[in-house]
Amino acid sequence: MTVNAGPTPAPAFEICIDDVPGALAAERVGAQRVELCADLFEGGITPSLGLIETTLAAVEAIRVHVIVRPRGGDFVYDEYEAAAMRRDVEAIRAAGAQGVVIGALTPEGDLDRPVIEALLAAAGDLSVTFHRAFDMTRDPHAALEELIELGIDRVLTSGQDSSVLEGAPLIARLVTQAAGRIVVMPGGGITARNIDRVLAATGAREVHFAAGAILESPATHRNPHPYMGGALRQPEYARRVTSADGIRDVLDAARKG
Repeated sequence: MTVNAGPTPAPAFEICIDDVPGALAAERVGAQRVELCADLFEGGITPSLGLIETTLAAVEAIRVHVIVRPRGGDFVYDEYEAAAMRRDVEAIRAAGAQGVVIGALTPEGDLDRPVIEALLAAAGDLSVTFHRAFDMTRDPHAALEELIELGIDRVLTSGQDSSVLEGAPLIARLVTQAAGRIVVMPGGGITARNIDRVLAATGAREVHFAAGAILESPATHRNPHPYMGGALRQPEYARRVTSADGIRDVLDAARKG
């Protein structure tokens, strides 16, 4: 007798954003969750409490998870950075967010358990994702088991490679290893052109991506001489924002695939 297992569940989509319009675009197009960050040029750091509260007040149904990362660079934190992250988690929880996105490593590339355990205690009943610090661990399979033991809900990974397509073999092995005990969520280089291949190659049922577009500044008076950043300069009168059309393209491609 042939048993009909029914259709494969549709994947869940998490959109990486850095402003309120991005959250509204993700909600309008049908994503399930956003990861709220500041400074995506740095890979995402902790946003201000004002942005967190404003985002939560603006959306109606979409879940808002907030990254807790005090700076760019490595994921090895001193006692002051660890204390700041713990305070940030407490503030995010008090603001009413549904989840936090955390990560901390030792210099040797292992999970920094004391820091992670302190952040988990501060998070309470919030959903917890371990971010792409995972991609810098020296033994991803051992790290995955440790995250499961710690009770973390999901891990974001590019498969320790430059993009999810290159890292797909490792992601697939991690999905198999997880066996439903933790969500393994691919992220890094997902587009409408490759989303179906990523899902097929990894077996993942949640994905994470950004959908950026360049927005020209409304400023009509422009001084071309000063710059507000360092030597690696971004344009002063244009910025990268989340594109609802970009999100829709990826969701549509995944659903068709």
